[in-house]
Amino acid sequence: MYKTVIIGTGPSGLTAAIYLARANLNPLVIEGQEPGGQLTTTTEVENFPGFPDGIMGPELMSNMRKQAERFGAQFKSGWVNHVDFSKRPFKLSVEGLGEIEAESVIISTGASAKYLGIPGERDNVGRGVSTCATCDGFFFRGKKIIVVGGGDSAMEEANYLTRFASELVLVHRRSELRASKIMQDRARANEKIRMALDRTPLEVVAGERGVTGLKVRNNETGQEEFIEADGVFVAIGHTPNTAFLGGQLTTDDHGYLLVTPGTTETNIPGVFACGDVQDSRYRQAISAAGTGCMAALDCERFLETAEAEAAAHAL
Repeated sequence: MYKTVIIGTGPSGLTAAIYLARANLNPLVIEGQEPGGQLTTTTEVENFPGFPDGIMGPELMSNMRKQAERFGAQFKSGWVNHVDFSKRPFKLSVEGLGEIEAESVIISTGASAKYLGIPGERDNVGRGVSTCATCDGFFFRGKKIIVVGGGDSAMEEANYLTRFASELVLVHRRSELRASKIMQDRARANEKIRMALDRTPLEVVAGERGVTGLKVRNNETGQEEFIEADGVFVAIGHTPNTAFLGGQLTTDDHGYLLVTPGTTETNIPGVFACGDVQDSRYRQAISAAGTGCMAALDCERFLETAEAEAAAHAL
């Protein structure tokens, strides 16, 4: 039995662990298949406050974990297959650990970026392939960039990246964009953006120093083409990691957990959500860490109230 269990170890989960451990609640943190979250797959992080010279993503996550451990947080590796939030204590079925009971749960499982699934893509993450314009755009100042996608997020990332790129090619496999008209108009009005529609990405091409371009198929002619670039940004969406919850928590149409505005409270008292699993808009390490702090404080208050009510009921 644990007072609180944190599922996930990205910036939000680790921040929650630090706060709860300092409150002497000895949280159990369950690490999944990607301990540390998406930052462990990035290289230099320059927009996390407190590091004027930047810090490597894996190092930042390692430091946050050590900080949580210093105050008493426990870490165990496992995969949560099923949860039962029908009553307290909550029950978690964890592969490799068995069944765990908890008085409260913080969900910080994040959202996984969707990839194209083509050769050379995963191998070059951090070597020119990225899924976050805000995170990595600065590193492509004066360079050629490709953005793959046709929705609003792709238009938004393309426009943002033109602050740095010398030129930008927007690649989409259909002949028409899916983005809203206003977002399409903004992209088309940007002089740095060239549209390469009706092109299916086939392979990310790279050399010793990283990405050199993208091989595509022209769907109209059937011919293969090569688009030269120093970076390929994949902007085809994210998938929140909520499948294991079995629909017990309220989500939006895209699967992101819904919380009471201004809090991290879900529709089940004692269950809280923080980080990208409940944030489809910002998806930044610092905003995730902020909601991790909020979740810890919300959780601490919940446990204090529950204990006070139990004590009063016992009298």
